[in-house]
Amino acid sequence: MKIIILGAGQVGGTLAEHLASEANDITVIDTNAELLRALGDRLDIRTIQGHGAFPTVLRQAGADDADMLVAVTNSDETNMIACQIAYTLFHTPTKIARVRAAAYLTRPELFENEHIPVDVLISPEQLVTNYIKRLIEHPGALQVIDFADGKVQLVGMKAYYGGPMVGQQLRQIRRHMPNVDTRVAAIFRRDRPILPRGDTVIEADDEVFFIAAKGDIRAVMAELRGVDEHNKRIVIAGGGQIGERLAEAIESRYQVKIIEMNAARCRHLSDTLDSTVVLQGSASDRDLMLEENIAQADIFLALTNDDEANIMSSLLAKRLGARKVMTIINNPAYVDLVQGGEIDIAISPQLATIGTLLTHVRRGDIVSVHSLRRGAAEAIEAIAHGDARSSKVIGRSIDRIVLPPGTTIGAIIRNDEVIIAHGDTMIEAGDHVILFVVDKKQIREVEKLFHVGLSFF
Repeated sequence: MKIIILGAGQVGGTLAEHLASEANDITVIDTNAELLRALGDRLDIRTIQGHGAFPTVLRQAGADDADMLVAVTNSDETNMIACQIAYTLFHTPTKIARVRAAAYLTRPELFENEHIPVDVLISPEQLVTNYIKRLIEHPGALQVIDFADGKVQLVGMKAYYGGPMVGQQLRQIRRHMPNVDTRVAAIFRRDRPILPRGDTVIEADDEVFFIAAKGDIRAVMAELRGVDEHNKRIVIAGGGQIGERLAEAIESRYQVKIIEMNAARCRHLSDTLDSTVVLQGSASDRDLMLEENIAQADIFLALTNDDEANIMSSLLAKRLGARKVMTIINNPAYVDLVQGGEIDIAISPQLATIGTLLTHVRRGDIVSVHSLRRGAAEAIEAIAHGDARSSKVIGRSIDRIVLPPGTTIGAIIRNDEVIIAHGDTMIEAGDHVILFVVDKKQIREVEKLFHVGLSFF
């Protein structure tokens, strides 16, 4: 696939890295020569310095026959105009734009072909907000992902010393919970993936990813980890777009405080939010944190745009007694350094955004793609089309499907029914199939499974 990416920043660079490793023809446009040089030195891609919305620059990048334009610069207006140019002059089939300003996002009628032709809108702030909200709703989870409009969830969690399932074989879950169907999709042990079998024994510090119907998730989490206390008191450091959106989404169910430095921003938050307590000050101010009883907080969230400020305020909050600490980290190099120590969960906005972008790049009928473990693995929701002659999966039981190495099928959604995958489970036309891929080199082979042969037509 021939793809033009506008913007060589964190999101554009991460996307280029994902796609270049999968044999796509990638061209990245940016005005910053240093960013382009850094990308070009480590990736097999083409780079062009220039303004991404200029027709001459897009033509130089190969827009005449490009399959897709992904506009993820820091300027909403540049991204939107680039999509307009790609539609009007180059008839680019798929146009994706990152748009942050709520003033645009609240008017979806703008983004139609007769106005601003954007096929897919990406709002990183909203994606990250939804991501954090799911983590708050599931105490003890490292990652929570929805499939099939929330009917099925994939949850990653860490097994700890003394936990109910540590030292037990996976088949024990079914014996302990005969009325709940679940499947462990993958286990990461010391950063290496293990494909689970019935006799696999869970060890302390394993990251266990399991899939179940949404209504069964809490029961399975309790079995794997024990019962975590419910969250009540939430402290947010940073009243920017993510902090505001998150507070607005959760303030009716939790006691929420926001700590924000900017006085004008504090006034805006006070006027906008209903029950959230807004405090002007620094989350790195020890006296302020003590005064606001940070030791009573169930979750401290550092959501500013400054990685270093986020890390330092999180370390302070943890040291002063906050039960759990979550931190936004924009620099990918920091994520693995900080997660799992004093900081419980490091959140990468780029990876939260990349999954949505990858959904529209994957071949076959791919409904959603989610990046797991900071991009080390992927969870994919694909639709099975065709019949037993034209499809490699329809009419076959899962144990007869030749899956690429490192790939497991976790669940099937058939109409409104959630079917947890077992060896004798049959796949039918129209099924939504949830796959877990720990070896990203096999993504293309997974996509081929869901291609329909010509005999179908």
